[in-house]
Amino acid sequence: MPPLFLLRSEDMSLVRMVIPVESAHDTVAYLGQLGMLQFRDLNPGKSPTQRIYANQVKRCGEMGRQLRYFKSQIESAGILIAARSTIENDVDLDELEVKLSEYETELKEIASNSARLFRSHAELTEFQLVLLKAGRFFTSGRAEAAFAQREYDDFEGSMDSPLLLIEQEMQTDPTKGQLGYVTGLIPKLKTIQFERILFRATRGNMVFKSSVVERPVTDPATGEKVEKSVFVVFFSGERTQAKIVKICDAFGASRYPYPEEPSLQRQMRSEVTGRLSELKSTLDAGTSHRDTVLAGISYQLDFWILMVQREKAVYHIMNKFNMDVTRKCLVAEAWSDFICEKQVQEALMRATVDSNSQVGTIFQEIRTKDLPPTFFKTNKITGAFQGIVDAYGVARYKEANPAVYTIVTFPFLFAVMFGDWGHGIVLLLATLYLILNEGKLGSQKLGDIMGMAFGGRYVILLMSIFSIYTGFIYNEFFSVPFRIFGESAYVCRDPSCKDSRTAGLIKGPGYTYPFGFDPVWHGSRSELPFLNSVKMKMSILLGVVHMNLGLALSYYNASYFNEPLDIWYQFVPQILFLGSLFGYLSLLIIIKWCSGSQADLYHVMIYMFLSPTDDLGPNQLFSGQTEVQCFLLLIAVVAVPTMLLPKPLALKKRHEERTHGRSYGILNAGSDGESVDNEHDHHHGEEEFDFGETFVHQMIETIEFVLGAVSNTASYLRLWALSLAHAQLSAVFYDKVLILAWSYHNTMILIIGGFVFICATVGVLLIMETLSAFLHALRLHWVEFQGKFYGGDGYQFEPFSFATLEEDDQG
Repeated sequence: MPPLFLLRSEDMSLVRMVIPVESAHDTVAYLGQLGMLQFRDLNPGKSPTQRIYANQVKRCGEMGRQLRYFKSQIESAGILIAARSTIENDVDLDELEVKLSEYETELKEIASNSARLFRSHAELTEFQLVLLKAGRFFTSGRAEAAFAQREYDDFEGSMDSPLLLIEQEMQTDPTKGQLGYVTGLIPKLKTIQFERILFRATRGNMVFKSSVVERPVTDPATGEKVEKSVFVVFFSGERTQAKIVKICDAFGASRYPYPEEPSLQRQMRSEVTGRLSELKSTLDAGTSHRDTVLAGISYQLDFWILMVQREKAVYHIMNKFNMDVTRKCLVAEAWSDFICEKQVQEALMRATVDSNSQVGTIFQEIRTKDLPPTFFKTNKITGAFQGIVDAYGVARYKEANPAVYTIVTFPFLFAVMFGDWGHGIVLLLATLYLILNEGKLGSQKLGDIMGMAFGGRYVILLMSIFSIYTGFIYNEFFSVPFRIFGESAYVCRDPSCKDSRTAGLIKGPGYTYPFGFDPVWHGSRSELPFLNSVKMKMSILLGVVHMNLGLALSYYNASYFNEPLDIWYQFVPQILFLGSLFGYLSLLIIIKWCSGSQADLYHVMIYMFLSPTDDLGPNQLFSGQTEVQCFLLLIAVVAVPTMLLPKPLALKKRHEERTHGRSYGILNAGSDGESVDNEHDHHHGEEEFDFGETFVHQMIETIEFVLGAVSNTASYLRLWALSLAHAQLSAVFYDKVLILAWSYHNTMILIIGGFVFICATVGVLLIMETLSAFLHALRLHWVEFQGKFYGGDGYQFEPFSFATLEEDDQG
């Protein structure tokens, strides 16, 4: 079979490079720009801190943290990050490290000073509010407190011990009878609870006044805007004052002094206003200086971020190398695309010249038994289908790639379930919008659903095109048939057509509808039985062809890897088993369609197993059918042990011959140590053979294929089920919503009905049904198709490339 595009992985080779230490950094940097090597880790047993360049990676990580800090400060300041227009070509990593540290120290100092000034400004603002609002109720509050104190002083014979204690304290210390007060601000939501706790703590020996501030106030502790109230508490006694101060601290209230004399109040207001003005000027100057520093950083920020990311990636790759201390060089191994080796060697020579190294890099290809990575060269169209396959598993190196056939079979099977050329046109228009605007949409951050739709836009494009094609076959446009390809092949029994709905129509002589389903079937009594029969049989035919394609690819794999056992004892019995049963069923379907027979295929297939020699009677489709069925059944029975037994026995015999030959080789070698070593190296790395394990594995595969042949064929009936469901839902929305609204001859009802019809069509048929058909087509490819040949146990070729870093940074 000639080589096909994408069918096999690109040729990969393992290369070894011996790089002088002085040119190692430039070498890795140039290879990162080239993006064609996947480096292997030659130090898997070492932790990140034990690597050669662990300190350099740590330095780059610290610089990355500083750059993220700068970026967050620039975004919080509302400064736009400039494009990468100003680039320092001669900047060194050490110079950049010093510069970033200086910038960070300066910005943190500015932020610290600004925080202190901001807190002072917030405290002075609160103090100013206390001076403005406390005087309004200060006089009345003190009068009420004095009156209450006189009532307690004149009260005698009370049984309340706390009041007696107050009286005793006042007699021993007259200063405690003086009236005191506390002023400050408290959050508005805590005012009522604050007053209640004060009343309980002082047993009512206080007067509480508060006034709500009209606008939110900046809290000095948190820096957030909070609605607050100015309060004044009048009390008597030092013990009461101590209680009130503790309660204020517990509620987070800010306390401020308030002078009693009016002259001192005016003087304090003037001082507070002046200090606020000075602080405002100082804060503005600090903010302006900070913005100037951040604006200067923003011109270089993107370049610095990319530079640090590249340096960190370079040192991370260099940590995978082995150090040869005696030769002062680094040893690296990497997987490379075979056709790119010339470009790699040119990059190595350029790095040697630019680093002024006296010794060039030694580049050589080495042989290995390790499995190479898988690499397919894709574009934006084939890449989407390759992603569908890779989601199941990455192909083993040189394994047949299902994506080549998935490009056609996936949208086609989707369209079989979604066949409606009206829905297909709507889907096509939406996809064309994504494709025509892919440049603008690709640079934006899309949501999860929109991002998935944009990523698979070319898959949806083919899905919509195939849906239009199958829609023409089904003759459905939003469930409405059209006579696009000519008139119907069926005519009425008489010119009046009175019995068209009862006796039915008859087929006209010498005419067949040229393409797809005849539109006369739609709306007839026999529409559903006819469509069920056709779509069910069509699903079986498509499924058998699809599974046989998978088996053909298994032969192609076995032939490519030179595995004759897989061809004769796996592919041949599998293709015979599947063909003798379900290939035969497909042949019967085609014969029945061509001959117009009324044979019951269910009866034929069931009694092929129960009574293969019985006469078929009216279910016979061709002469000699009974003998053919017996012969096919015998082939199916023989194919099962052929899949099970010969391959494990042949593997056991092969292993015994190799072991026998190796033992004789060692004896004949005598004292020739070199021959023994060569023989040992030749068989080194071979896996030990376990016949029991191999036989059990083959038995599981045989049972899985035999049972899967039945279940997988039945699984393709989902094509019929979803196609029928899609057509019936479309008919229900059309008949029961749009036509019903039209029958009322009312403009408002028609508008409402049209809106409901559009919403139901878009939401159910174009979104939910699209997703449902997509998932079912995905299952048919992953299980029924790829399960016949695809291992999917490889790993992706992920070359070291700076372009990947830029894409991640933009994402």
